[in-house]
Amino acid sequence: MPNIKSAKKRVKVAAAKTAQNKVLTSAMRTEIKKANAAIENNTEGKQEAVRVAIKKIDKAAAKGIIKKNTAARKKSSLARKLNAGV
Repeated sequence: MPNIKSAKKRVKVAAAKTAQNKVLTSAMRTEIKKANAAIENNTEGKQEAVRVAIKKIDKAAAKGIIKKNTAARKKSSLARKLNAGV
């Protein structure tokens, strides 16, 4: 445990940011899984599910949770699956 006051604060801030990043990452992954399931099961709301997942991916990339190229790769993968299923 750090002894310096500023170092103690950095530990607390880092823990708070890590928790928030984990929430956003988890939400993004959940939406991606829902979109993939909708595509595989050929449900009516598959395009809406993909749209929501892409929005979550864009938000994560904008906040720096994932890199820009990772976001592009995930979105491309969803779009390919959607178009192949249509």
